[in-house]
Amino acid sequence: MKTRLQTSLGQHLVMTPQLRQAIRLLQMSTTELDVEIAEAVETNPLLDWAENAEPGPGSDQPTEQPSPDQQPRDSDERASPGDDDWAPAEVDWSGGAGSGGSFDDDDLDNAAERVADTETLADHLLWQLHLSPLSARDRNIGAALIDAIEDDGYLRETFAGIAETLLPAIHAGDDEILTVLHQIQRFDPVGVGARDLGECLRLQLDVLPADTPALALARQITEGPLERLPRSGVSGIAQELKCPVADVDAAVALLRSLDPRPGTQIAPVSQDTYVVPDVVIWRQAGVWRAALAGHAGPKVIIHRGYESMIRRCGEADAGYLKTQLQEARWLLKGLEARGETLLRVVHSLLQQQAGFLEFGAQALRPLTLREIAGELGLHESTVSRAIARKHVRTPRGTIPLRAFFASGIDTEGGGEASSTAIQSMIRRLIDDENPRKPLSDAKLADLLKTSGIPVARRTVAKYREAMNISASHERVRIA
Repeated sequence: MKTRLQTSLGQHLVMTPQLRQAIRLLQMSTTELDVEIAEAVETNPLLDWAENAEPGPGSDQPTEQPSPDQQPRDSDERASPGDDDWAPAEVDWSGGAGSGGSFDDDDLDNAAERVADTETLADHLLWQLHLSPLSARDRNIGAALIDAIEDDGYLRETFAGIAETLLPAIHAGDDEILTVLHQIQRFDPVGVGARDLGECLRLQLDVLPADTPALALARQITEGPLERLPRSGVSGIAQELKCPVADVDAAVALLRSLDPRPGTQIAPVSQDTYVVPDVVIWRQAGVWRAALAGHAGPKVIIHRGYESMIRRCGEADAGYLKTQLQEARWLLKGLEARGETLLRVVHSLLQQQAGFLEFGAQALRPLTLREIAGELGLHESTVSRAIARKHVRTPRGTIPLRAFFASGIDTEGGGEASSTAIQSMIRRLIDDENPRKPLSDAKLADLLKTSGIPVARRTVAKYREAMNISASHERVRIA
């Protein structure tokens, strides 16, 4: 064995900074992209918002979006899939965010004040903590506990994790942390700081008058049988505790009157999830069309003032500006490539899943990333990044792009049915069932088989559980 030098030829993929940036931009949602662009403009003097600078001839700009009369504004309007006249409304950036209205400075100030005045659960608890007669050490422990309490009011972080956040200033043991937690659990709203549902309900039971009917039995249920209540029902719990069914029924009614998510009393969890669509799909003259959403906000361009300085400044400054210019060009090219790739994928999905847009989930055909990648000549990972955290606005509402993909099952007619379509059929059968005699998984499988879709009972059970639908013996009790 001896050391020697040797040369060899080979090929391997090199991830250039430009390629890394393009991949990162591709997998961002529109909201994340807005933040990324804003940070880039703040840190790179060669980038500027389009309305703040006048680009010279041949400026490096991302590809323009379709003209305003071709773009939609995300509104609350919905149209039936059969309406060929449904198309995106015009975009008017000069008027603000609402249709038919405009904003002035007072509107914006008032909106800012409303946001600033919103009190969070943590703020509410910290205010009570500082009013409590605790030592400085206990207040620090309490602040760490409050920081770990989630918006619904539960503490899901372990005591070990709480102790770690206090280091190195405070070395707290489990008993010390538990003592402070008990103090916080006395704060408003009642039930906050609980580590599970049973503890949350017990904290609320503790503040009720001692003569409250069924109080003792309700507390006993929270200490064990509570988690078995959905499966066993009132009669099962009554048999387990050897109590009359009427008494258990009264105790369960008392538990149901309590708040299982006390934190939402202070910081309500919005039932409306606002999603910014990346692409808009509409039908025009019977043809499905797609375009990048027109609400992406101001566009960025190369700042020609700084670019012209490169030829006039010193060597050190010129080197810095050239580096920033290169990064700016990479960003603009990455944005353009992102839009082009996203639209290519969406146009392919339009061809593959036109039935889904026409008739809903029931008509969704089986489709995989590999099929789209093969059709477009892209890698599967590229398609996966293109649809990741992306949403599309359609006449049926705003849906994630991943909703267009589904696994499939062979049908007796020689075709395929997607898992999403089968789930839709199962849900429809359950919705139409007799509530006094719900359909079992075996019966659902038989009904699907008569429709030409041979699905095993265990597959039906898996799909039913995925849709959070209870088993037949539980549905009959609910009815």
